[in-house]
Amino acid sequence: MKTLRNLVLTAGLLALAGTTTACTAYDSFSEVEALNDAQAVGSPFTQELANEYRRFANSELKDMFDYPDALHFARKGLAAASGTVVLPEPVSDWNLNETHIQELSAARGRLIVAFDLGAREVAPALSARTQAKFDCWIEGQEEDWHDSEDAACKDEFLRLINELEGMLEPPAPAPVPVAEDTGPFGVDPNQPMAAENAMYLVFFNWDKSDLGSGALNVLDAVADEVAKNPPAAVNIVGHTDTSGSQTYNQRLAFKRANNVRDALIERGVDPALIVVDARGENELLVETPDGIREPANRRVNISFQ
Repeated sequence: MKTLRNLVLTAGLLALAGTTTACTAYDSFSEVEALNDAQAVGSPFTQELANEYRRFANSELKDMFDYPDALHFARKGLAAASGTVVLPEPVSDWNLNETHIQELSAARGRLIVAFDLGAREVAPALSARTQAKFDCWIEGQEEDWHDSEDAACKDEFLRLINELEGMLEPPAPAPVPVAEDTGPFGVDPNQPMAAENAMYLVFFNWDKSDLGSGALNVLDAVADEVAKNPPAAVNIVGHTDTSGSQTYNQRLAFKRANNVRDALIERGVDPALIVVDARGENELLVETPDGIREPANRRVNISFQ
């Protein structure tokens, strides 16, 4: 099943070609051809990304005969080749079921966070390949594939994002003097992670505050962590993207945060520990102009004190 974006592209090409056959409508693939001839400029990341989209667009065209998506990803490749930083595919642009939306939104959020932490500069080739595999995954997921060969894009993305995140881990802190009674190495292997280092993200569909299965899985993990290592407080902060008015977005952000609060209480978290706040369309995870539907910004942040 193709997205509305692709259906509109198909209809437009058919109208321009003046024919009733899809094959004739795609006799010319100027975007793919232009990308094949392009000399990429810009940062190492945008140049690598142009190469990734070149391979993907040609595969969609010549191997999969998926003409609309070949043109779409060729256009992204041309933008990258010009030095423009193009983002991973927005989840809301594709026809997906609720489970896939939650899974892909969480995956895209991980990639955006990695980029914000400097992944494009630290590992440009790996970052470009990870983004291309995400786009390949979402394109294939819309077609509701099941066979292991097509699932390779998802598996490869998960492998690459783990590798990318591993490269961005902060360096180990410098050793500090320890008291004489702390043991021979001065380290307690049972010491839990510092509360201020724990962070969980729950993502939402556009203009929605309900919790999908992926979000509930995250909240299960939060509740387990609170039960094992009770913090002084559980901070829940709601966010939105920049579509809609600021007043409406502030209300929506509070609604999302309160739904997360209620779900955590249902999972045994003490209500007295929970602090709820909302930032609306402020403090965006991905900076966008006003009026932009950015999936990574539709979230609730959960942290501990």
